[in-house]
Parts: sequence; C-alpha cells; structure tokens
Amino acid sequence: MKIAKDASLPAERAESAHPLGPRERLLEAAEALIYSGGIHATGVDAIVRTAGATRKSFYSYFQSKDALVAAALERRHERWMNWFAHGTLSQGRTARTHLLGMFDLLYEWFAAPGFHGCAFLNASGEIASSDDPIRVVARAHKAALLRFIAERCDAFAAEHRIGARSAAALARQWLVLVDGAIGVALISGSADAARDARAAAQRLLDHAVSPPQRSALKAQRPSLSN
Repeated sequence: MKIAKDASLPAERAESAHPLGPRERLLEAAEALIYSGGIHATGVDAIVRTAGATRKSFYSYFQSKDALVAAALERRHERWMNWFAHGTLSQGRTARTHLLGMFDLLYEWFAAPGFHGCAFLNASGEIASSDDPIRVVARAHKAALLRFIAERCDAFAAEHRIGARSAAALARQWLVLVDGAIGVALISGSADAARDARAAAQRLLDHAVSPPQRSALKAQRPSLSN
C-alpha cells in the first residue's frame, strides 16, 4: 500500500464521486489542522475557513470545538486502523512477517512529508482530564491497536506453540515498540526509528521461540549444599 504524498495519513484516500457536505468538510479540516498544529493552536475560525463552511453550520453539527475534535479523531481512527491492518496483513503469510512488517509500514509513514507523530498521543498530551471525550477516543484507539497486535501475537504463538500468557505479554511489549518508534521518529525526524524498533522486535520474537534455558543455567550454579 502506497502512502499519499500530500496526506496526513499513511494511506491513500479514496476520492469521493460527490463533493463533501459541510459536516465532512469540517471534520476533514479539523483533522488536518489539529494534526499539523495541535488542538489549542487551532481555532474554530481557522477550521470553518478551511472547510469553506460557516459558524452557523459548525454549531448545527457540533456543540463545541472539543466535540468536533473528538469526532475528527474517531474518523481518523477508522482510517488509520484500516490502513494499518490491511498493510500488515499484506506483508506476508505468517504471523512473524505480519508482526515485523508493521515496522516496515511505520518506516514508510515516518518518511512521508505529512508525518507529525501519532494524532492520538499528541491529542492526549494536550488534554489534562482522563475523562475528556478526546482522551476517551485516544484510549479506545490504543485499545483497538493492541487488540489487532494481540491477534497477530496469538497467531504467532499458535505457530510456535507458545503459551497464551506469553503471547499477551508479547502483544503489550509490541505496542510499546510501535508507539515508542512513533515518538522517536517525531522527535528525531528520522524514519530509522522504525528500523531500530524492528530489530528489537525481532529479538523479542527470537526470545519467545527460544527462551533462555533456565534449567541449564541453574545446573551451572554452585550448589549451596557442597
């Protein structure tokens, strides 16, 4: 899957056969402006102007700017997850190639001109309350991402006869690597963060398949009874 050169998302957006309505234009404008500039730095006037809408139409669809931001993030969540899931499953035929392929997808995204990090982590950093609808959407996005990763980790575990508990731990660690790579790529400006994370991820998989032989290590220790 190719990344659209001028899009903020790492997925080509299908062009609609019909012009977008005011609500969709507001959502699209809010998503683009907030992703590139942040929530607090983006005013309603800028969103309305970019959308080619009016304040009256804005308030006919959304009670507040925060409500619009939450809806825009929900929209982005659907598009991002569709891109990530489709791209992951097209990487190969085994769970291992799917899991490692995630970082190849991330590399492409990081290298794209419109990359500004994770929209959901960015938004959470601007919102203090954990109960805020924006934080709720961000949390739901990460939960969905973890579920998808866990599905691939479960498949990997089945291929290599690894226990369910180990597979669950692997999925949580994988999410940390994914989000860590996104954060490092944003701060450093280097797409190589994805390759570094991929190398660490490969070691995790190798460790899961061939864990340290604890019994052998125990046998090498001096006996306290001697």
